[in-house]
Amino acid sequence: MRAVDLHVHSLKSDGSLTPSELVDKALSLNLRAFALTDHDCTDGLPEAMEYAKDKDVEVIPGIELSTGYNGKDVHIVGLDIDYKNESLQKWLTDFRASRDLRNQKMCDKLQSEAGIDISYETLKATDPGAVITRSHYAKFLFAHGYVKSIREAFDRYIGDHARYYVPREKIDPREAVKVILLSGGIPVLAHPVLYHLTKKQLSELVSMLKEAGLIGIEAIYSTYAPSDEREIKALAKEYDLAISGGSDYHGVVKPGLEMGTGYGKLFVPEDVLDNLRLKKKQTENE
Repeated sequence: MRAVDLHVHSLKSDGSLTPSELVDKALSLNLRAFALTDHDCTDGLPEAMEYAKDKDVEVIPGIELSTGYNGKDVHIVGLDIDYKNESLQKWLTDFRASRDLRNQKMCDKLQSEAGIDISYETLKATDPGAVITRSHYAKFLFAHGYVKSIREAFDRYIGDHARYYVPREKIDPREAVKVILLSGGIPVLAHPVLYHLTKKQLSELVSMLKEAGLIGIEAIYSTYAPSDEREIKALAKEYDLAISGGSDYHGVVKPGLEMGTGYGKLFVPEDVLDNLRLKKKQTENE
């Protein structure tokens, strides 16, 4: 049985490879399919899908939407989305405007309070066309000698509890689920273990999202311990959700984490993708 990877990023958001390079990498790993799930944008999908159309790997059009829940960042992955959908693209344009405003404020704060020579225009110029995330700030700070590592950039300057962090206005995760459904996609709760919720809090979140139309939950993930995987699979069964899985590959941004295999032990069997699509059809017929 071949593997799939349903959570991958390109340089169109905060990864380091082009969409075409991801296709070549997937081919070299003999993946049946991978989902390109860049943060809050679909800019890499046309290139990836065109490049892969005559090759032995399927590119699943996807996205990863950033939301907020009880003070936590919660991400919703969309698989098999219609990325050309006009309503989706309009929504994304409005959504990214709030990110741009946050980024401008954070650059101003780093300049005025930390004495760092950074502007939003300079930051965008380092990676033209990309959706700017905190990873871009970290790379900038590292490249210009303000920190000795990417981790230090987050710890000292731009992490959630760092002095110069500026939070952005967050949407409710239920809205993200509905946006993905309206674009014909499969909404999946991404890496729930990473939110460090209690079992009760996580169950409440999943219950709420299930009611909104959630179809899958990421039960196979690069950093999960076996006990984490068992817990999320049990939660999926409790709420009648399909399981999903992926590496969350970013290239050099996450050293040691590989597409398809994560930190070496990840394996997402291809029937995970088939079951997600089957669950989507079942919900449409209910």
